[in-house]
Amino acid sequence: MTKHILLMEGPDAKGLIYHVTKVLYKNECNVIRQDEYVSPSGQFFMRTEFESADELNPEKVLQDLRTRVPDERIRFRTNAKKKKDVVILCTKEHHCISDLLTRFHFNELDANILAVVSNYDVLEPFVSKFGIPFHTVSHEGLTREEHEEAVFKAIEPYQPEYLVLAKYMRILTPNFVEKYPNKIVNIHHSFLPAFIGANPYRQAYDRGVKIIGATAHFVNNDLDDGPIIAQDVKRVSHRFTAKDMSREGKDVEKTVLTKALKLVFNDRVFIYGNRTIIL
Repeated sequence: MTKHILLMEGPDAKGLIYHVTKVLYKNECNVIRQDEYVSPSGQFFMRTEFESADELNPEKVLQDLRTRVPDERIRFRTNAKKKKDVVILCTKEHHCISDLLTRFHFNELDANILAVVSNYDVLEPFVSKFGIPFHTVSHEGLTREEHEEAVFKAIEPYQPEYLVLAKYMRILTPNFVEKYPNKIVNIHHSFLPAFIGANPYRQAYDRGVKIIGATAHFVNNDLDDGPIIAQDVKRVSHRFTAKDMSREGKDVEKTVLTKALKLVFNDRVFIYGNRTIIL
């Protein structure tokens, strides 16, 4: 038996769950888990996890669903339940990538990390310990566009399903983002939308905040404004210096990034406008 995930979204209507389960039953599939949600605006979202014999034809399942649900506004996607192929981008900070590589090593990430790309070689000795290819693509002397083209050439041979920005401290241009629409996940060192930009913990310290946090989100063309996947916070006090906040914040960052990636890699995240629906 093999496991699959069916994702469905569109305007709510009577009988949608019935039609899906009927098609799966006729194709001799067994539903393991099903989650659904209807938004206040009447948008329907459903994630169905099912298992089937190895000879299942996913395209036939989709065709059968379209026959029973002809409304083109309702979209179906089906994926085999498997690890996602991923390339990580980083700069110099190690806390996020070290957590991801450790989880990958112990089979806790639901992903195949195919390569790491960085504009510095600082982390190459560490990454090499895991037997993962490391590509240094320096930005020195290059325009942003030229550098991104070089980064793209390093990534493209791996054909990744997702890019993970593990503290990759470069702003991506719209031209690069459109190559991987809704496929780039970033971790941001603040509880968005507060403290956007450089030195967020200094900004937080100067404002005397009582919580610090982190946000994992999809990357779009607006700086740190993509659909949010996961967030968390940690309480601090006036006794915390900016350095203390930074140290504690790094723990939140890596935890939030891992949580977000597990949701994404398990096909639990729908993007709806600039929001996410997580089932």
